[in-house]
Amino acid sequence: MPINITMPALSPTMEEGKLAKWLKKEGDTVEAGDVIAEIETDKATMEVEAVDEGTIGKIVVEAGTEGVKVNAVIAILLEEGESKDAIKEATAKTANNAPKNTVMPAPERASSEKPSGSPIQSGMTNAGSSGDRVFASPLAKRIAADKDVNLSNIQGSGPHGRIVKADVENAKAGGAVSMPKGPATGARKLADQLGMEYEMLPNSSIRKVIANRLLESKQTIPHFYLSIECQIDNLLSTRKQVNDMSNGAFKISVNDFVIKAVANALKAYPAANVAWTDEAILQFKHADIAVAVATDNGLITPIIKQAEDKSLVDISNEIKELAGRAREGKLKPEEFQGGTFSISNLGMFGVQTFSAIINPPQSCILAVGAGQEKPYVDNGQVKIGNFMTCTLSVDHRSVDGAVGAEYLQHFKNYIENPASLLL
Repeated sequence: MPINITMPALSPTMEEGKLAKWLKKEGDTVEAGDVIAEIETDKATMEVEAVDEGTIGKIVVEAGTEGVKVNAVIAILLEEGESKDAIKEATAKTANNAPKNTVMPAPERASSEKPSGSPIQSGMTNAGSSGDRVFASPLAKRIAADKDVNLSNIQGSGPHGRIVKADVENAKAGGAVSMPKGPATGARKLADQLGMEYEMLPNSSIRKVIANRLLESKQTIPHFYLSIECQIDNLLSTRKQVNDMSNGAFKISVNDFVIKAVANALKAYPAANVAWTDEAILQFKHADIAVAVATDNGLITPIIKQAEDKSLVDISNEIKELAGRAREGKLKPEEFQGGTFSISNLGMFGVQTFSAIINPPQSCILAVGAGQEKPYVDNGQVKIGNFMTCTLSVDHRSVDGAVGAEYLQHFKNYIENPASLLL
């Protein structure tokens, strides 16, 4: 009997997502464990594995479709010996005789969630054949063929994202979209008012969530900011010695020292390792450090858990591995959801000082600037040293000014005495 492949819940809070890409096409055979699609959630782009074996008989939801509800049928898998006729037969049956569903495994799926038992339905009409499955009108397809426009690169403006004539007429060869003239709303309206040429870069689900969370953070959290200057000459010297002794086995970065210093300071002064709730302030027992990583889809924060108990080498290896998978969109939800404290480091771009927005429900985020060489006075003598400015953004509901300042003193002490981080 045909098996319904349904939209998985890739996180406990996920209600819908974007089917970003199919890695299998109709007619392909799959085995349990094969990666068949990429799903873009409100957090990241993640791979989806098959849990049954068979042949992809029908792709119901096209690649690029947004707002696909959890448990909605996205494809139909044929078991061994079945043909596409089995899909038609199953569709014609009542709900009681509809093909069984297979729901992709998801982390922490609630036991109350149940797969859909509805007959196979697609809310869209495919404009193409099985080899050209694009949600577009026949006229749009003909115009695209004449103009050598790749429909898969176009964001449709018609109902349910359908590509219509105007979308193709305002696209360049290859599919890059210019916006149409005339009455419009949103992005098109703004662009028309500016009277300038432009291309539309549709917001991904991840980018939309980042925007909403940042807006919520600035509107609902009473931020205040504390900056401190740390001399890093000892840190740079210690880093060089450690890396020289490694014989290439590892390479510790300045940011690795920062992560370890942040975690050790939280262990020494846990009053800053907190989160606000209306009922109570939560004070965490471990320092789970979220580190901002830039990806093509926006910032994501992989987490070094219990960083206070890990060595610099362990932290260095773990953040490299997590950051690499973050840029590929392959992090698991538990690897980037949560954390008790965040770090954002723009020093590698030459930024000397900045203020970061708090990552709720956390209470603090540390913005780390670039090290810079400058003169300073020591016992009446002018010397040259390397200094790094760090700015702590604080939720004033849960962390008072004095608490934030004292935490920074602990952090500064670890940074300026890096040998203590090696113990």
